[in-house]
Amino acid sequence: MSQIKAARLRLDDDHSMQMSAPLIAVLVAHPRRRSFTVAMAQAFADAARAAGAGVVERDLYRLRFDPRLRAGEMPDHLGAAVRPDVERERAALAGVDIFAFFYPLWFNATPAIMKGYVDRVFGMDFGYTARRQGGNQPLLGGRKMVTFTSSGAPQDWVEQTGAWDSMQKHFDAHFAAVTGMEIIGHHNIGGVSGGMRKDVVDRHCAAVAARAGRIVSLYRRD
Repeated sequence: MSQIKAARLRLDDDHSMQMSAPLIAVLVAHPRRRSFTVAMAQAFADAARAAGAGVVERDLYRLRFDPRLRAGEMPDHLGAAVRPDVERERAALAGVDIFAFFYPLWFNATPAIMKGYVDRVFGMDFGYTARRQGGNQPLLGGRKMVTFTSSGAPQDWVEQTGAWDSMQKHFDAHFAAVTGMEIIGHHNIGGVSGGMRKDVVDRHCAAVAARAGRIVSLYRRD
């Protein structure tokens, strides 16, 4: 085989891998830049890129995203319209195959800024259609969602108290049902505190990075 032909084949293979890799949105919510949540999100994003995926990073606190849904945005009246910040976010998320959410559990629930992001960005005309005969229709069918959270309480306590099941039903399952997304995992790390040793943080981040690699491998575009 000539060197030119071999080079062309390598280029074709690289192009094929790039085209088949999913586009992943990493959505992270934590007020501290140097936090366990942000470290997990960065480990995931870096590993996904290394595996060939396209990655869109949206750090909600650093973006200063406003989680408040305004009256003019509510889709219950004629003339409702999204604001420019939501238009920018929807443009940034266009074409995403997998949405990866990263946040701490506060009162065993999603932080307000992440809930507001879902309310405003994943609302009417992005996550689902306007109401028609038969009700609203999902617009994100075929997409996936995966969530990585942390809690100060141990995971067994979160489960035993019923908080884990309640949160998954209230947020994950309902969100996925309304938008048409498929849930491919919700991974919580319990017992997280400000005094965690670096080697423990590194171990958890390595596990998150490994999951990112598996997700990219499993959900390549065919």
